Amino acid sequence: MFRTMMKSKIHRATVTHADLHYVGSVTVDQDLMEAADLLEGEQVAIVDIDNGARLETYVIAGERGSGVIGINGAAAHLVHPGDLVILIAYGVMSEEEVRDYDPRVVFVDADNKQVEVGSDPAHAPEGSGLVTPRMLADGAVCTPDGVCSPAV
Repeated sequence: MFRTMMKSKIHRATVTHADLHYVGSVTVDQDLMEAADLLEGEQVAIVDIDNGARLETYVIAGERGSGVIGINGAAAHLVHPGDLVILIAYGVMSEEEVRDYDPRVVFVDADNKQVEVGSDPAHAPEGSGLVTPRMLADGAVCTPDGVCSPAV
C-alpha cells in the first residue's frame, strides 16, 4: 500500500505580493525551496491562516534571498499580500519509506527568512506563541487567546 504523507512545509510565511494577471503558481525564494526540499514545478497546498482559504498550485523559483512568497494567477483572489500562509508538499510513499522518512518543517520570520528547520510536523518553536497538540496531550492549559501553560 502507498500513503500520501506530508513531505515538507514552510510554516507561517508572509505573502509578499499577489498578481492576478500572472500565469498561475506560487513564487518561492530559492533559499526556502532548498530548506523545504521543494523543486520548481512541485505541487503544493497553500493554507491561508488569515482567511482559511486552501488551494493547490505549483512552485516557481523566486530570487534567492529575497524572501518572496508571491501568489500568482487566480489564487490572488483568495490570498493577499500580508497574509500568513503555510505551504505544504505531500509525497506518495511506500510503507517502508513512511517508516524511515523525516519531513522538512521550515519556520520563517516576518521577512520570510529561515529561523528553524526540523522534522516534527507538530512542533512549535519556543517563544513563537504557537500551540502544539503535544502541549495539550501533556495536560497544558490554554486560555481562549491561545496562551498555554505547561501542566504542573
